[in-house]
Amino acid sequence: MSEPEPGSGRTVLLVARREFRTRVRSRSFAIGTGLIVVLLAGLVLMQSLLFGRSEHTTVGLAGQATALAAPLRSTAHTLGRDVDVQEVTGPAAGVEAVRSGRLDALVTGAPDALRVTVKDQLDGTVRAALVSIVQQQVLDAQFAEVGLDPKQVSQNVAAAGIRVTALEPADPQRGQRLALGFVTAFVLYFSLVFFGSAVAQGVVEEKSSRVVEVLLATVRPWQLLAGKVLGLGAVGLLQLLVIGAAGVGLATATHALPVPGAALGALGAGVLWYLLGYFLYATVFAAAGSLVSRQEDVQGVLTPIILVIAVAFVVGVNLLLRDPADPASTVLSLLPPFAPVLMPGRIAAGVAPAWQVLLAVLLALAAIAALTWLGGRIYAGAVLRTGARVRLRDALR
Repeated sequence: MSEPEPGSGRTVLLVARREFRTRVRSRSFAIGTGLIVVLLAGLVLMQSLLFGRSEHTTVGLAGQATALAAPLRSTAHTLGRDVDVQEVTGPAAGVEAVRSGRLDALVTGAPDALRVTVKDQLDGTVRAALVSIVQQQVLDAQFAEVGLDPKQVSQNVAAAGIRVTALEPADPQRGQRLALGFVTAFVLYFSLVFFGSAVAQGVVEEKSSRVVEVLLATVRPWQLLAGKVLGLGAVGLLQLLVIGAAGVGLATATHALPVPGAALGALGAGVLWYLLGYFLYATVFAAAGSLVSRQEDVQGVLTPIILVIAVAFVVGVNLLLRDPADPASTVLSLLPPFAPVLMPGRIAAGVAPAWQVLLAVLLALAAIAALTWLGGRIYAGAVLRTGARVRLRDALR
């Protein structure tokens, strides 16, 4: 591309402002952003209602079984399940509550011979807790028969055990962090493909309508290209911030995400890598769009670029789900084609040290500089050529 001229920065900003205002004021931007936010809200509420409910069980106790309220809560909590215990007036009322869904299970009978009524099946953790309580009741009775103190025996048994030393203690929030990494990778993939394609389609629209000839009579090709890339990039950034803020707010309000700090960190990493990824690919998209003059031909020149991003997304997601800290994930997250999708996911998962993030940023900046120079040359050499598809070799001359 040509060297910047005096006042050229103002020209670029004018073009960028034109692109930004045109896109942001369009109905498609408002409707698209609104639909994504609504979809995100639905997913968050579904996770809060369905997955939150799956970790919480309501058990009704009737008759002699009411004495098991405290042991059931304690044992179930030890096994990783929160149990809400409710006393019911009698078995008939309890059965009706189970049938209507107000109770997940009804427990009746003597503590050493419990009977459980459920609508379809008993949760495995609750089953294990009840079996443990029944067995403990039987053991206590047996100890009493032979003259032993059940409490003392229980204390002796509880004192026996093993000591575990973890070389790498498990992160209790690992699942939440991986979910954040996946969502971040998906949003970035969608944004890169959508707004990168928008750059190419905008270039083709201007070529097919001959608007580009009028524009290039007053501005230089590199100024038009830079303004278009900056303007559409700002639109994408605005949409990303709106979606991200809505997602963090909804997840925090519904307690679907108990690590809001990690969510904010993921949003910050997403913004950084959206910018890097967008500028990595945007000029390439624009250059590809400048090679054709009809909208029907756009998909053909964009497919190779979209495939690169798609492969990075698929590989990145699989590596994130398998092990975001393994050598393959580490190496690929440093390389520019994969970094915009994989690195923010590893950051959200909490496994990317600062030096790896810095190295990936530097490599991405170097790749952006190289691709911007190459894409600018292709754009300048092809944007005024109409008719048949321009060959890459001819555009570079």
